[in-house]
Amino acid sequence: MALQEKGLSFTLKTRDLDQGEHLQPGWRGYALTQRVPVLEADNFELSESSAIAEYLEERFAPPQWERIYPHDLQKRARARQIQAWLRSDLLPLREERPTDVVFAGAKKAPLSEAGKASAAKLFATAEALLGQGTQNLFGEWCIADTDLALMINRLALHGDDVPASLAAYATFQWQRASVQRFIALSSKRSG
Repeated sequence: MALQEKGLSFTLKTRDLDQGEHLQPGWRGYALTQRVPVLEADNFELSESSAIAEYLEERFAPPQWERIYPHDLQKRARARQIQAWLRSDLLPLREERPTDVVFAGAKKAPLSEAGKASAAKLFATAEALLGQGTQNLFGEWCIADTDLALMINRLALHGDDVPASLAAYATFQWQRASVQRFIALSSKRSG
């Protein structure tokens, strides 16, 4: 999504994660972390979504290129904090509602007590960050909005209870053109 938001041309190469293609030694991303996504640019390889987004923001910097992080230093730091938190915390939620719930319509068992506690923590934090009726974290879209919406949609799109204001926020974020293109691609691969 960051590449699309920046308006950069790119070629997408997919890997079948269910078949373990990302774990095969012949794949370029295998050498360092065996993780997807991987950005390959000018003989440089980088994995982890947030690292890729930060690299692209610096390499293709505003104002020449579209901004994906807030202009304000403190808001930019907060956006990165949110991204890091979403990737490092809420483990029961990430395990019990993986992204195949969002992108492939998978159905999972009801949340465990730990999953419910993670969901409650997500809701409390997101509500504190957003306030009431806010469509974006910082007054205008940034990549952290997409990441937060994805975490909320792990629950909402599965049919779990989500506070109405957070469901509305996630629905709004999900309408973004770059998100819709990614969803269409994911649906095509899983269908």
